[in-house]
Amino acid sequence: MNAQVTIARSLLAVATLTICQLALAAELIATPDKPLQTVLDNAQSGDHIILKSGLYKGNFSVDKPLSLIGEKGVVLDGNGVSNTLILNASNIQIKNLRIQNWGDNLTDLNAGIFVSRQADNALIEGNYFQGITSGIWVDATPNISIVNNKIEGDLNIRSQDRGNGIHLYAVGGALVKGNEVWHTRDGIYIDTSNGNELNDNYLHDLRYGVHYMYSYRNKVINNHTENTRTGYALMQSKYLTVTNNRSVNDQNYGILLNYITYSTIDSNKVEGVQTGRNPHLLQNSQNIAGAEGKALFMYNSVFNEITNNLFDASDLGIHITAGSEDNVIAGNAFTGNKEQVKYVSNRKQDWSNEGRGNYWSDYLGWDMNDDGIGDTQYEPNDGVDKLLWKYPAVKVLLNSPAVETLRWVQRQFPVFKSPGVFDSAPLMNSPFSEGAVVTKPSTRHSEELSKR
Repeated sequence: MNAQVTIARSLLAVATLTICQLALAAELIATPDKPLQTVLDNAQSGDHIILKSGLYKGNFSVDKPLSLIGEKGVVLDGNGVSNTLILNASNIQIKNLRIQNWGDNLTDLNAGIFVSRQADNALIEGNYFQGITSGIWVDATPNISIVNNKIEGDLNIRSQDRGNGIHLYAVGGALVKGNEVWHTRDGIYIDTSNGNELNDNYLHDLRYGVHYMYSYRNKVINNHTENTRTGYALMQSKYLTVTNNRSVNDQNYGILLNYITYSTIDSNKVEGVQTGRNPHLLQNSQNIAGAEGKALFMYNSVFNEITNNLFDASDLGIHITAGSEDNVIAGNAFTGNKEQVKYVSNRKQDWSNEGRGNYWSDYLGWDMNDDGIGDTQYEPNDGVDKLLWKYPAVKVLLNSPAVETLRWVQRQFPVFKSPGVFDSAPLMNSPFSEGAVVTKPSTRHSEELSKR
């Protein structure tokens, strides 16, 4: 009973303190002709600071719970050094600012906004960032919301020397939603962070759109990547939920699974992953040496469910290797890919689940009982394909009589057939609308720039 009384008194004290802070909260006005840091230092917890239009040069820190809100035309300029803004307290809100020209030192973690470990429950909303290193760096801060920001990197700097748009390190409970990132290194980078959600972000003209490393139980939902080297680079992570995302015109991989286990990849659309023949990338001289054009690439990834996805108009629909077996791959549509499957292993795999396989646009079987399932199994590869994978120079003989004879022998004498992928229950109709069209590159960021 005494313990319950103590807890009740503590909660009452916290509530009383919060009410008092709210009662004392004031709206303060900051103008460019007065030092902004002085205004921040003199403010009381809970105050709302309204920044009038103009240029505020310097490196600023917020060390108490405050709301920092900009009117139209507010610019915070970091003078090319360190961080433009550092958050050092709980419950800070940063809204409607243009933040630019912070430092370029990746080792020192320079960023437009640096969120320190004690700045839990921060809200960063509706801001515009332009700089060389990371736009927002979150350093082991719990329960942060990063919403509806726009982050632009610098094309004059080599990709590997730029920062990431949003960088989460050892973060839990973060919501990253509705942001647009372009011309940084990676759009959103998540390292050793569990229990976070990426939702409805637009990530384009980058190295990787979304990049996961050593992170568990994260959600990646309704995001859109475009014109990147890899749309979704998911590495060394577990229990990811990757649903309803889109990859358009990404050049190397649409979705990369590298040491991914116990994850769900469902209802995503990957379109136009092409090398050397992507018209938009050719026009903008963004071809990548060694790019592979794979809608889905799986390396040493097991015990995942890959279901109900569209892999369309790519050089290669799916490539699995390095023991990427024991996955459920069913209900997907592989349409219009130059090559549907590349499977490097000696173990048979049936890509169907409970009597339902995948849709293959090049399937030539029939459905005599009209149950929507093909009566003969689909086999995407044969021994000739494996020969070509092992010895790429043989491709010059691809249409020669010798190669066609080898294919005929394999069809007539299945005993010569090597183990590989087959679909015992191929779908006769695509779960997606026929003739999926790759969208044109978006102009949302250029429209936004023209308004500023």
